[in-house]
Amino acid sequence: MKKAFLGGAVVISMTVGAVVSYASKPHDAVVQDTDGEAITLEAGHGSLGKWRFPDAVPAPADNAITAERVELGKKLFFDPRLSRDGNMSCASCHSPMFGWSDALPTARGFRSERLERATPTIFNTGYNPIQMWDGRKPTLEAQAMGPMEASSEMNMDLGRLFKWLNTNPGYRAEFARAYPGEAIDANTVSKAIATYERTIVSKNSPFDRWVAGDKSALTPQEVRGFAVFIDPNKGNCSVCHSGPNFTDNGFHNLGLPSWGDPNPDVGRFAQKAIGKMKGAFKTPTVREAAATAPYFHDGSAETLEQLVEHYNKGGVVKTNLSPNMKELNLTAEDKAALVAFMRSLSSPVTQVALPTLPN
Repeated sequence: MKKAFLGGAVVISMTVGAVVSYASKPHDAVVQDTDGEAITLEAGHGSLGKWRFPDAVPAPADNAITAERVELGKKLFFDPRLSRDGNMSCASCHSPMFGWSDALPTARGFRSERLERATPTIFNTGYNPIQMWDGRKPTLEAQAMGPMEASSEMNMDLGRLFKWLNTNPGYRAEFARAYPGEAIDANTVSKAIATYERTIVSKNSPFDRWVAGDKSALTPQEVRGFAVFIDPNKGNCSVCHSGPNFTDNGFHNLGLPSWGDPNPDVGRFAQKAIGKMKGAFKTPTVREAAATAPYFHDGSAETLEQLVEHYNKGGVVKTNLSPNMKELNLTAEDKAALVAFMRSLSSPVTQVALPTLPN
C-alpha cells in the first residue's frame, strides 16, 4: 500500500507486499517495516520498542564505567602529547565541535597527511560490537591505541609514551585512582579512553522523545520521513540502519563513485576475503547525521539531500553492489520527509568542558 499525505487527509493506494493502514492522520498509520513487523506510527506505541536504547551503555566486566576512569580517559582523549609531534589528540579528529568527527571529506593524519577514509563520529560507538569502517577492531578498547600506533595518524613512539606517563606525577595519580594496582601501559590507556568514549551518547533526540510518548516531539513531515525510512517499498533504509542506534553493524558496498576508481579501497575485504565484501564498509549510525557531514566512508556526499539522492538512484557503480541497494523512485516529498526525519535524530547540544591536563 502506498500513501500520500494531503494536509490532514490521507490518500491510499494498494501495493502488493506492503501492509499499511491509515486513520485520519499520518501518526495513526501502520507500516510493515523491513523486518516484516507492523509498526504503528503513534507516539509511545509498543511497536516502537526496538528503537529504545537500553538504560546503560554496555561495558566489559574488567572495565566498568566509573567517574575516575571517565576523568582519566577524557584527559588522555584531549591530550596532544599522546602524538609524536605533540600537536594531535584523539579530539583533533573526533571533535565535539563537529559532532565528534572533523567535518572533512577524509581525515588528516600525521603532519596533515590526507587519509583515504572519513572520520566516523564516536556518538554511541559504545553500543557497537565491532569498530572501524572495515571492522578490524572488535571493541572500543582494541580500537583506542590504533591511531597512536599508526604511522599515518598520531605516529606515537609508544616506548616514549609509556615512559612519560609513568614518570608524570599527575597521570600516575590519575591511573592509580582509575585502575589501582594495574600498570600504566597500553591496556590501561586503552581502557580509559574507551570508557570516556562510552559517555559520548546521543539518545535524547526528538525521535527518542516521540518513541517515549511525546506526541509533539515530531512534526507530521518527520513522522512521514520515519515511515519512508522503515518501509521496504519506500526508503528501505532500516534494512541496514536498524535498531536504536540505526546500524546493523554489517558491511555493504553502496556503489559509491570511488568504487569505480582504478585502485579502489576494498574495505572489509581486506579483513575478510569474501567476494561480497569487496568495497563493503560498516554501516554508520544515522544518529546526529545533521551534525556529521560529509557522509560515506569517502566523504563523497556533502549534504543529507545528496546522500538520499545516492540511495534513490540505487548507487552509481553497480559492480559487487549490496543486494540491499535498489532504485527507490522516491517522490520529492518523500525525500524531503526522509531528510527531515534524519535531522530529528539530533539530541540537544551538550557543552564539553576541556579538561585540565597534568603538567
